[in-house]
Amino acid sequence: MPSPVRRDVIRVDLSAGTVVRERVPDDWRHDFLGGKGLGARYLYAELDAGTDPLGPDNRLAFFLGPLSGYLPAESRYAAVTKSPLTGAFLDSYSGGSFADALAGALPEAFGLIVQGAADEPVRLTVADGDVTVESAADLWGADAAEVDDALAGSVACIGPAGENEVAYATVASDGGDHHAGRGGAGAVMGAKRLKAVAVHGDSPEPTPELAALRERYDDAYRDDDTGRWQAAGETVESVDFANEVGVLSTRGWQGGTFDDAGDIGVEAVREAATGRENEEDAVPGGFRVEAGDDESVPRGGALMSLGAGLGIDDFDDVARLGSVCDLLGMDAISAGNAVAWVMRAVDAAAVDFETDVDLAFGDADAAAALLEAIATRSTDLGDTLADGVEAARERHGAATVPTVKSMELPAYDPRGAAGMALAYATSDRGGCHRRARPVEREAFARDEWSDADRVATVVGAQNVRSTLWSLVVDDFAGETMWEDLGAEWLRAVGLDHDRASLATLGERVWTLVRLFNVREGFDRADDTLPELFEDPLPDGPAAGRTVDREAFEAMLDAYYAARGWSVEGLPTAETVDRLGLGPVVDDETPLGSAPAVTPVEHDPGRDYSP
Repeated sequence: MPSPVRRDVIRVDLSAGTVVRERVPDDWRHDFLGGKGLGARYLYAELDAGTDPLGPDNRLAFFLGPLSGYLPAESRYAAVTKSPLTGAFLDSYSGGSFADALAGALPEAFGLIVQGAADEPVRLTVADGDVTVESAADLWGADAAEVDDALAGSVACIGPAGENEVAYATVASDGGDHHAGRGGAGAVMGAKRLKAVAVHGDSPEPTPELAALRERYDDAYRDDDTGRWQAAGETVESVDFANEVGVLSTRGWQGGTFDDAGDIGVEAVREAATGRENEEDAVPGGFRVEAGDDESVPRGGALMSLGAGLGIDDFDDVARLGSVCDLLGMDAISAGNAVAWVMRAVDAAAVDFETDVDLAFGDADAAAALLEAIATRSTDLGDTLADGVEAARERHGAATVPTVKSMELPAYDPRGAAGMALAYATSDRGGCHRRARPVEREAFARDEWSDADRVATVVGAQNVRSTLWSLVVDDFAGETMWEDLGAEWLRAVGLDHDRASLATLGERVWTLVRLFNVREGFDRADDTLPELFEDPLPDGPAAGRTVDREAFEAMLDAYYAARGWSVEGLPTAETVDRLGLGPVVDDETPLGSAPAVTPVEHDPGRDYSP
């Protein structure tokens, strides 16, 4: 029996209380696949420039890909919306049981598009291809674990941070073990008064051809360097790596190494672990640890931002802070940076905050209290920080913690890897290390890399990940698909793509997101890094290194030239037409008149896919 083909979306209008199934245009399915690509196509078509991210006209999509439920490793879904933190396009991804259940419950649909806003708290129930809207008044105020316990099925929900529209609130699933984390999709749910989505469904049954593909790719992932790395240490090993190469942001970006990194790194996590998420899998997922009265699954980003970033060297304390963020439904990277911003401002006597706690680096109790205040907006300081570091800086000054497009940076310091500076600056959703991570290679060969290498690596990774995130494949297992970008998989469900067309698809998706952001007013001025990175790193293997402004601007010119964008960072009409986006672009979106030129080596005919 052939696998069902995803052709539809289910649109939920919370203002009208209606649920409608719609057919996705065939050319959208072909040109954008699903996930990030389809989400970008819908957002660009349906949102006017200047739409309030927290208003009823914003959309929030829970999207799958054409192969969701069959692909190797853990299934994932994409949360796609306009970000309340940045005002830009946002795609955020999460694993766990929710994605598999959604794939099984909606076998012929890519997922849900939620619009409007309810008058009172509601939840959605998804089962047997149908969606119903029900009251969630009894759940308002509950944390992620409490909501998960209260509802049957697999649940994606918001905690108090989402209810209070914290600009970096998450969508939590599996009781807070997994999150669509960065950029504030949870705040959009809160503004819509949507507390939870509960899905009743089992993972879809693959055809024999898909089952054989899955087995082969699972074996390949287990034997791949990335699979072995994840099995050994999951993402918590990032702490040790960043510290070793001198790019671990420490005490609010004041250093590149943390003397006590070993106390919060992979060995500390292994010692504290009570088990793994998926014990029986060859690549078993995250470590489970006790975190105060709760259980937590710490990730590398949380350990870096809530540990080294706050000068906290006790693993139990760091795990507790991570659990606070998980249960409240708040992005640990942005939240850790917000707390670090306060601590640096207090240290420098730049701002006088009235608080009941001593806000000092290394004080986990003070950090926990502030995290609670942010999620609940229960104090003036918490309310200020709930809107993000850039908003706090605009109100109080003290430019001490970096952001790009208003998004707080993860803890890889770009002064130690110039390619990471380019990756952060050009990330489509703000300061993000998931779009491209050149630091993983450049940190070990800094003096051997040219700017042409950096540009090619960043452009290539951004394009490839745009393709794979349109398939919505597991981020790490997806590296086994970089050779043909999933063409073999797509042929198994009757979709005609080869590697070349999928490489173009990734570039098309990346460019459409850029057009969305350009229409919102973003340009070259937003593709930059704060001045603090022009100060040299004070310690570690990268000591003395800075982001050289002149060299960075030349590299940015080369990046624009590689993409066929103008010197202002606007895609040109020629590039738009080459990617088949001519009929898509509206009159409100400015286009570049001529592509950027650059003295940095650039081959216009080069394939920038890795």
